[in-house]
Amino acid sequence: MTTPKEQGFRMPGEFAPHDATIMIFPERPGSWPYDAKPAMPSFVQIWQSILADEKLYLVCSEGALAKCKTVLQDAGILDQTTVLTIPQNDAWARDTCPTFVIRPETEDVSGVDWRFNAWGGDFDGLYADYAEDNALASVLCHTLGYGRFDAQHFVLEGGSVHSDGEGTLLVTEACLLSQGRNPQLTREEIGETLCNYLGAEKVLWLPRGIYNDETNEHVDNVCAFLRPGEVVLAWTDDENDPQYAMSAADLAYLEGVTDAKGRKLTIRKLPIPAHPVCITQHDLEGYTFAPGEDEREVGERLAASYVNFYFTNHSILLPQFGGENAESDALAVKLMQEWCPERKVIPIPARELIVGGGNIHCLTQQVPRVPLR
Repeated sequence: MTTPKEQGFRMPGEFAPHDATIMIFPERPGSWPYDAKPAMPSFVQIWQSILADEKLYLVCSEGALAKCKTVLQDAGILDQTTVLTIPQNDAWARDTCPTFVIRPETEDVSGVDWRFNAWGGDFDGLYADYAEDNALASVLCHTLGYGRFDAQHFVLEGGSVHSDGEGTLLVTEACLLSQGRNPQLTREEIGETLCNYLGAEKVLWLPRGIYNDETNEHVDNVCAFLRPGEVVLAWTDDENDPQYAMSAADLAYLEGVTDAKGRKLTIRKLPIPAHPVCITQHDLEGYTFAPGEDEREVGERLAASYVNFYFTNHSILLPQFGGENAESDALAVKLMQEWCPERKVIPIPARELIVGGGNIHCLTQQVPRVPLR
């Protein structure tokens, strides 16, 4: 069988034009405290912001369909939203939906269907039953009418890889070399598989991600392409923060490499929140954990980062953590607006999202538009 790369497919950058965004209605009680009520205003703001720019596909289980439609109706966006009734285990569309690739010459869009094992399977996965999540990418390709590349032999989540659309991929060693992913493969074989399925020429292997990131440190929390040749890196100047050494290692690596086009990278440092975002007793009391599911504890530091933003066609949806991090929030908005003046930066309250285990980028998956204009 020929690979997507051999057929002329490649993964565009997230900043390239989208046809749509896929999201999933939140309902897992072990992720979303208090029946997701605290997080729902943030979800609604994300949905509304996306719909201002592009189509929105919202996946929802049969059991939550009435509630989902009521929320959309109350938000004034029910008629604009395409609701897809498909079972799934949680709301992390980035990791369970297809990774879309394009063949510009024929204007084809297809989805890569990776194997999903809840971020580590039996080794260190976060929940035991993930069969519906693993089936979701295939069902979506069929439902939306896209071609499908079967990559079920290879464990990968969409949040663990970024593309510049010009042959370069960003990943972290901490995640892709985790024993819960593809321990039977060498680093070189993993890189080759990524290039073959995403149409890339070069993989940049950052050493680390964000401190205490339960995904084994996905790259989408620590580093992202703003455009080809330019990345944003989560950063802290506080040498006592455990993130300092991790980000410093990434910076040293990025300063010493070139991309697939031979360019040295422009690196933008985006400070993490000045104050750690942690689970409170109130948060903890709202969860209902399933057997075999990773449980939270009071005081647990969450992997808060402004790098977990999402590009829509004309905007950037940027996490904001509120409270004592108001100054950090404002600085992140200011810097991102300076670096991306062609887009509108939209601040999204995200503390209740990260209490669920991820952030805006983790909850979204772009469907690229071809031709790319």
